[in-house]
Amino acid sequence: QVQLVESGGGLVQPGGSLRLSCAASGSGFSIYAMGWYRQAPGKQRELVATITRGGGISYANSVKGRFTISRDNAKNTVALQMNSLKPEDTAVYWCNAVNYNDYQYWGQGTQVTVSS
Repeated sequence: QVQLVESGGGLVQPGGSLRLSCAASGSGFSIYAMGWYRQAPGKQRELVATITRGGGISYANSVKGRFTISRDNAKNTVALQMNSLKPEDTAVYWCNAVNYNDYQYWGQGTQVTVSS
């Protein structure tokens, strides 16, 4: 079983920055891709960004140009650098990982609040 642990959430002013981190731990796993989802109150869960082991990256249109995802394959960690934050970025953010058998793992979530 793989465990994902997120960190780095908190309260930030509009226009500010936060960096989320996620560490994967466990035995007998090989991760193909990792990413971040988020869900704001009253809204559907959405995929924010993903990165594959080979370095392929994708972003939601709402965060392109502001967020950057990165990964350390050797450590099975992923980070999300969030710049120019907007109130609409307020959400719970979840780390996600998928192995080569398409099995998904989820973190517990971390709250990001963007407010004046």
